[in-house]
Amino acid sequence: MSPSVGVVIPTRGHRPDQLRAAVRAALAQDYPGPVEIVVVVDGGDPAPVAGQVADLLAGRAMAVREKNPEARVVRVLGNRFSPGLPGTRNTGIAALGTDLVAFCDDDDRWLTGKLTAQVAALEAEPGADFASCAIEVEYGSRRVPRLAGTRLVTHEQLVRSRMVMVHSSTFLFRHGSSWVDESAPAGQNEDWDLALRAAGRHPIVHVDRPLVRVRWGGSAYATRWADRIAGLEWMLARHPELAADPRGAARIYGQLAFHHAALGHRREAGRWAWRAFTARHGEPRAPLALAVAIGLVPARTVLSRLHHRGHGI
Repeated sequence: MSPSVGVVIPTRGHRPDQLRAAVRAALAQDYPGPVEIVVVVDGGDPAPVAGQVADLLAGRAMAVREKNPEARVVRVLGNRFSPGLPGTRNTGIAALGTDLVAFCDDDDRWLTGKLTAQVAALEAEPGADFASCAIEVEYGSRRVPRLAGTRLVTHEQLVRSRMVMVHSSTFLFRHGSSWVDESAPAGQNEDWDLALRAAGRHPIVHVDRPLVRVRWGGSAYATRWADRIAGLEWMLARHPELAADPRGAARIYGQLAFHHAALGHRREAGRWAWRAFTARHGEPRAPLALAVAIGLVPARTVLSRLHHRGHGI
């Protein structure tokens, strides 16, 4: 029998159309085992969100559930832990009794076959407890696939590169093996931290096909520059190995320079840009940060152009 899968979808209830699409895609998976979906509402009354997804249970999704009524369950809960994304995710994990747990953000969408491919890959790798897959970045009218070029993602790879395809909406892991660290400032980098800890136990099993469509451009986190600075400083303190790898350190220092530049902190931007350059002479974020700091180009313009290509800063 196929292992049961619990799906945690965090939401604040402010984008109902996208939330319904995320739930619908999870319901429509061709996975033969039981799937339980828990929508966890952060910072509000779960009742209106329950109403937003009720039509799925009464309408199109009912046809899926009628084939196997016990295999598709949807619940809506309020966040019972600390406010923010980490606590919301942990509320979902705690509420589930399934063999496996998966994450999906409310503005992302799983593609057909995602669960089936990941569960098969996870079960084929002895000792593994965590899986990811490639993504398709959607920004405006463009869709850009982001592949890892590997079937196993190591801790060393995640130190050197954030590896955007190892995205929270691709995560699938054995229940009880992973919890989100709720000390992450403003929920920043909690997914990267989780992936690093998982890869430290065993390489992450990766299905290198785009099986999740990740929407960029609507995230509340993208331009919260101060929160992003706090999140990177938290990662450096929590994972000292990030500063030990020259390429990985240069990337983080370049990001810090860019975020400070976006806030108008020219001196701090210059200091971090210099650290990025000394760690790795070819780090491209250093000159971008300096261009923003001296007013040659707005930070949002740089970010938009990078997102158009399926990349972030």
